Amino acid sequence: MSAFVSGVRAVVLVGFMGAGKSSVGAALSRKLGWPFEDLDERIEAREQRTIEQIFRQSGEAVFRQLEHAALRSLVDEAGPSPKVVALGGGAFAQANNAALLADAGWSTIFLDAPVDELFRRCQEQELKRPLRRERAEFQRLYDARRPCYLKAAVRIETGGKDVEEVADETIKSLGLTIG
Repeated sequence: MSAFVSGVRAVVLVGFMGAGKSSVGAALSRKLGWPFEDLDERIEAREQRTIEQIFRQSGEAVFRQLEHAALRSLVDEAGPSPKVVALGGGAFAQANNAALLADAGWSTIFLDAPVDELFRRCQEQELKRPLRRERAEFQRLYDARRPCYLKAAVRIETGGKDVEEVADETIKSLGLTIG
């Protein structure tokens, strides 16, 4: 199964931690028949350490440099075939990354949900998130990043929806058809 592409070179999922970027990305990949790449996984493979280890050993500033380099290489490697990409929670909040994606002509989708639901999802996951802290700090970070996320081409509410629903809504919002 593959999608008929209507000028979409890549679907890039952006949003806060717990929004479902990786889960929805995998579902989109399966539904569209496009390859899927999680930027955090690319960084971990290149660095041979986890995101948490990078933050702890090298700091956030070094991580953001590695993140931009990984995104640049992903864009530079892009061939004619479309792909699905999930960014880490802070990637799209960095102006250089947002500009790189805009210059590449890649479609950005902001997956959003109420902050209480995002916090609950993060607590339920076993994934270590270096910037997930207590509830008030979580809210402040979300509030600081949300204006950046709102610059994405499309915003999709994920609150109370399952992954398949969000994937279908994303496909519809981009005018893609599966066939």
